[in-house]
Amino acid sequence: MPSHFIRYTPQVEADDPGFDDALQTIIDRTERYITDSVTAEGIGRAVRDAHAKGYGLVKGEVEILGGLPEEYAQGIYATPGRHGALVRFSNGSPHAGADARLGRATGLALKMFDIDGPTLLEDEPDTRTFDYNTINAPVFFCNTIEHYLFVQELFLDAPAYFAQGATGRHRFYRDFVTGKGTLKEDEWAWEELLTFIKVAQRPLVNVLLSTYSTMGAVRHGDYMAKVRFAPDPACAAAVIRRSMDVASGPEVFRPALVAELRERPYAFDIQVQLCADLERMPTEDLTVEWSEELSPFLTVARLHLPQQDISTEENLERMDALSFTPWRVTAEHAPLGNIMRARKEVYRRSSILRHRLNQQERQEPRSADDVLP
Repeated sequence: MPSHFIRYTPQVEADDPGFDDALQTIIDRTERYITDSVTAEGIGRAVRDAHAKGYGLVKGEVEILGGLPEEYAQGIYATPGRHGALVRFSNGSPHAGADARLGRATGLALKMFDIDGPTLLEDEPDTRTFDYNTINAPVFFCNTIEHYLFVQELFLDAPAYFAQGATGRHRFYRDFVTGKGTLKEDEWAWEELLTFIKVAQRPLVNVLLSTYSTMGAVRHGDYMAKVRFAPDPACAAAVIRRSMDVASGPEVFRPALVAELRERPYAFDIQVQLCADLERMPTEDLTVEWSEELSPFLTVARLHLPQQDISTEENLERMDALSFTPWRVTAEHAPLGNIMRARKEVYRRSSILRHRLNQQERQEPRSADDVLP
């Protein structure tokens, strides 16, 4: 383990003079998509512009471990204890529908309760909740907010591209690497395209078997880190429904998750990887996977999911009414980098609009029992 880690300073984040204009374009496009989704997605309600389809809401508990090294015992992890939690499993696509149409990116969103200190959301500082939004890959396929302008458009239109077979797939890759014709040849988004292809080849497995990552860096008290949720090895070994055959029916991931949790409890290790070298472990380049040789992951907490029944339609309705954002955290765990910074207002505005269109109350619960009695 490295003898020292890089301390956080504001200077690690790059200033982007075009950030505000690009952000407003993304917000406008996101709000149009959510508004149109009420009819376009065919399910009679507005959906998220990412992770539109949820697989289940699970009640759990986060156990923050004691005896951690000082560099890891930072922020909320400085105080051992147990916190009620809710977990949403989802598909990363902006679309609903059959699992076979939605791609291989899946997500784990965690909400912890009874966390002391104000959140970084100015309009709801005192909720005492703390969120993580993670996907089943250690990297992300977009590095700048300017690139996100065309990446977002491509992903909203992805079904139309891929419905055309090889021709459409080739057009998608061409439009991705060229930024839909907006990038000069020496600025083509090769690293991001290759990262997308890598993410798109994730194995089709039960959502309980994936390792989930914050992708981008976050503050970890005085330091900087990436956080991941790794399946407990013993729990993972006990899973019966392992590989997902998305050609076998429209619903594959949810029935497998429901069946496993009905039969046995499960657990994830919450692990932190501290930044030890800003050149090789950058905060602004999300296509770079941080080396575990430079800095190994250390388990700082455990997420326990007891045996439970999540099979009801009411479970899905309660899941859909919740809001998760990487910015519902304390200052000691602030997201880092321009892509992570963009998510703050995009997530907030999209959540407000979605709840209004669906006539859902938008209010943070005070406990897991308030949502899943």
